[in-house]
This record gives sequence, structure tokens and C-alpha cells, in this order.
Amino acid sequence: MRVERVLLKDYTTLGVGGPAELWTVETPEDLKKATEAPYRVLGNGSNLLVMDEGVEERVIRLSGVFAEWDLKGWVGAGALLPLLVQEAARQGLSGLEGLLGIPAQVGGAVKMNAGTRFGEMADALEAVEIFHEGRFQIYEPQELGFGYRKSRLPPGGIVTRVRLRLKERPQEEIRRRMAEVDAARKGQPKKKSAGCAFKNPPGQSAGRLIDQRGLKGLRVGDAMVSLEHGNFIVNLGGAKAQDILALVRAIQEELPLELEWEVWP
Repeated sequence: MRVERVLLKDYTTLGVGGPAELWTVETPEDLKKATEAPYRVLGNGSNLLVMDEGVEERVIRLSGVFAEWDLKGWVGAGALLPLLVQEAARQGLSGLEGLLGIPAQVGGAVKMNAGTRFGEMADALEAVEIFHEGRFQIYEPQELGFGYRKSRLPPGGIVTRVRLRLKERPQEEIRRRMAEVDAARKGQPKKKSAGCAFKNPPGQSAGRLIDQRGLKGLRVGDAMVSLEHGNFIVNLGGAKAQDILALVRAIQEELPLELEWEVWP
């Protein structure tokens, strides 16, 4: 286990965030020790806005045994989803294609039920192991209340590993499906962002609504609504968390949109 004082801007895809004590845990014993005081769990740092003052709680990051994976067995919550999507295709295993391009660790993808219009994380789950109140427990997906970009994990529960529901398919068929998903995501920006900022209202596209309201290019400091996709807020290089939050609020003054990101603290 490694404990260090860090700036969370170096661990988030938005590139903002203040100081915290980072606990990188590698074994079940490490995890039990790390959770003896108030904590938060950090995955790949996407879908997250950390404020400039940082956080007081310990920040736990899963590594070691929690990052090991076997697509036909257990997959650690610290494994990177993009790697799993590509390896599943290589092995002729279907079920993850709709998650192509999501820059998350498995645990974070489960917690928020990450997905696209082509599929969600919950669709690919057979079982989920969660560390809660000092014990590791196995849950079936239907026990975890998955919905659009949400789940109902036990309070304080940490996803530690999952079993995936994958089916053997011809590799060419899987690759065609991935190409379809990739083509639909081509308009997403390459600059620093945390992924889609707002949840899509029922039957509508948040990005299209933002575009129609003429908000693309709206800027606060170095935080800007992407010119490529209205539902992305990008960091042009020197944005502060306060700039990004001010931009979020400016959009919400124009449109009744619910933020998709988690905000710390």
C-alpha cells in the first residue's frame, strides 16, 4: 500500500482538483485498513469534478489484486474498461462493445452505470463483489438498483470485482458493432474533459438542447462548452474547478439539466 499527499488535478481527466491524501491499496488487508477512517473512492478520474480546495477524507484508489482480470472469470474494479473492451473483441467475446470509448475503471463504471445509447455497464454484469462494513459480499445485478447513470450500492460500499456476462461471437461481427459505436462518438472533443456533463432528459439529447440554445463556446476562464459537442465542458489548459462549476450553473440557468458528474466535496 502507498500513502501520499497529491493534487487530484493530476488524477482527473478534467485536470482540476486540489490536495488529498491518496491511499493506493493493493490487497484486501490494505482496503480494510484504508477504510478505517472517512474515505472516498477514485477510479480513473473521469465523470468527476474535484473542487480546488481538495478533500479532507482519504481518497482510495484500487490497484494490485484489484486491477487483475480474467474475462472468463473475475475482473478487478481497478481494471481499465477500454482495455477490457478491446481484449474481449480479440477473444471473440461480445457484450462490451457499447462501452467503447468510456475512459473509466470498472468500479466507477459500475457505480454510475456508465454507458452509451448502445449499451450500459449493467447490461454486461453477471455478479458484483462489494466491500461493505468490513466484509466482501457478492450481489446479483438486480439487487443494485441500476438505472440511467446510477446504481444503489450499499452506503459506503466499494465495488472490488465483477463477473461479466459475455457471449462468444464471430470477431468480425464484434468489430462491426464497435465501428458503429465509434462512428457515433466521432464528434466528441479531444481536449481535457470529464465526459458528458449532463444527463439526457427523457427522449432528448442534452448536447442538442445546449447547441440549440446557442451555448456552444460559452466560456468562464479556461472552461468552455465544447464547440464540437454541446454536452462536453473542456479545460483549455488553465481552468479552475470554480470556473467549470460556474459554467455548469450558467448552462443550468438556461436549461433544466441534471449534472451527470460527481462533485467533490
